[in-house]
Amino acid sequence: MIRLDKYIAHSGIESRREIKKLIRSGFVTVNGETVTDSGMRIDEDTVRVCMDGQRVYYRQYVYLMLNKPAGYVSAREDRHYPFVTELVPEEYDYYKVYPVGRLDINTEGLLILTNDGAFAHNLTSPDKNVYKKYFARLSRPAEDADIAAFRAGMEFKEFTAKPAKLEILADPREVYVYIAEGKFHQVKRMCDRIGKSVEYLKRVKIGSLELDESLEPGGVRELTDEELKMVFACEDIFSDQKNIRDENFSGL
Repeated sequence: MIRLDKYIAHSGIESRREIKKLIRSGFVTVNGETVTDSGMRIDEDTVRVCMDGQRVYYRQYVYLMLNKPAGYVSAREDRHYPFVTELVPEEYDYYKVYPVGRLDINTEGLLILTNDGAFAHNLTSPDKNVYKKYFARLSRPAEDADIAAFRAGMEFKEFTAKPAKLEILADPREVYVYIAEGKFHQVKRMCDRIGKSVEYLKRVKIGSLELDESLEPGGVRELTDEELKMVFACEDIFSDQKNIRDENFSGL
């Protein structure tokens, strides 16, 4: 059993505060009967709830794409810096979403937020080989030898990075980096290892899901069902093969 206002809040229609007002004003029916008690307990599996004549559907999980701006930490809260969940619209407050993995405070780009723990685990697990693609601007031009260094993998004190891909662009100070993990400062540390520091970093792709460039920095929107599948369309970055694993998320 679940409170009526919470049920409607989990549909993503309005904030819970606005929903309470709408219920008190008689805009909500339960199984065809108008109700005004926002605390009414209902069975989410069998009930039929309508708001202003439109059916309302309960959703357990949500999946959001954020174009993370610089200056925000990838956390639900922080005492010293702005945090990414501050950018999430109010109607998602009661889903209590959190960032999947993290981007450094000055790193921009694609970040997924959800309340689906199984999805988050599978996306961040190195065993799943979900490669993340970053655009980086380096302090010095990249060289062919750097490509081999990334491909060989790198050992650090607390972890060993899997084979990664370095793609040198027309301007050799600009590269794409593909990694399967998401360790603290990993891209920057790998670039430091080849003697080039990162001056700018932006994540542009997870699996086969690309950042929606129409999203302004700080912009948030829900992922579509097709985009959810693309997250786990685990491309072999060293070939053109692709393996889609739909079992990695709970929402479909």
